[in-house]
Amino acid sequence: MISNSRFKEPLVEQAVNYLKQGKLVAFPTETVYGLGADAKNIDAIKRLYKAKGRPEGHPVIVHLSDINQLPQWTNSNLISKSAEILAKSFWPGPLTLILPKTNNVLLEITGGQNSVGIRIPRHPIAQALLKAFGSGLAAPSANKFGKLSTTSAKDVSAEFGHEIAMVLDGGFCDVGIESTIVDCTQENIKILRPGIISITEITQALANYNLENTILSADTVGTTKAPGNLASHYAPQTPTIVLPVDRLLERLNLEENSGKKIAVLALSPLNIGQTHLIVAPNDAHKYARALYSNLRELDKLKADLILVEEVPHNEMWAGIVDRLTRASYVVQ
Repeated sequence: MISNSRFKEPLVEQAVNYLKQGKLVAFPTETVYGLGADAKNIDAIKRLYKAKGRPEGHPVIVHLSDINQLPQWTNSNLISKSAEILAKSFWPGPLTLILPKTNNVLLEITGGQNSVGIRIPRHPIAQALLKAFGSGLAAPSANKFGKLSTTSAKDVSAEFGHEIAMVLDGGFCDVGIESTIVDCTQENIKILRPGIISITEITQALANYNLENTILSADTVGTTKAPGNLASHYAPQTPTIVLPVDRLLERLNLEENSGKKIAVLALSPLNIGQTHLIVAPNDAHKYARALYSNLRELDKLKADLILVEEVPHNEMWAGIVDRLTRASYVVQ
């Protein structure tokens, strides 16, 4: 497996060769690293699902270099005005649109559905790779299924080793959490997965074109069309609990008195002695950018428990709240 922190054109050419051979290549996007496979190659898709340990029927997002490729993957006769506006407003960028698919799109990447998730990332290395490849890449996050996403090439290498052909190293991802997913297959659009693009921004984009649309949030709709929506997902190996700061300190005291090793991710500069503490930025964008790397650092400690201080429950933090909720879902 090849990783190089200094991006060079020959590396993209080599990555394209691997992809055309049906192999897997990890690459950076502005959100998280993606694990790419030729979206038209059924053997490559099977290899992708096997490497991730991803269940069949769980859809993956197709990444394109620009909007001109859209007719190859989506039914242009069925694309709504809302979808056109959101594409124009946020692509390239951290937004995935669920759109009606064309007949040639493999059902293996759509979960057997008549819709497909499409994203056009803005990261320069992702763009260079997609343009050179000339077609769509099925690219879920570059991590084992259900586990913490990767935001650096080093973490991708640690996750997969020689299971994949190559990692294109683009440094740390700027956004740090997965894209906002919007279902545009019905009259009322639905937020299937919150991300860094907020409902207010989506509403404003539609209003800029004098279009009013009812927007249903993720907690009011089914989740079968979107990846990353299992109740337990994006999770560390270490059991994780999210608590308000006062209850966190109570739980910390209780667990340590029983001899357990505890790690803490907090917003507050807590005075907690020898406990391994990471104090995260009190800014939603900065917190998101560091979230997975912080959780990975705490996970490596092999503690008995990770305690996470509850973050604000408002629109700016919605994507982070979603990821922390899934990371801690299985812990009582």
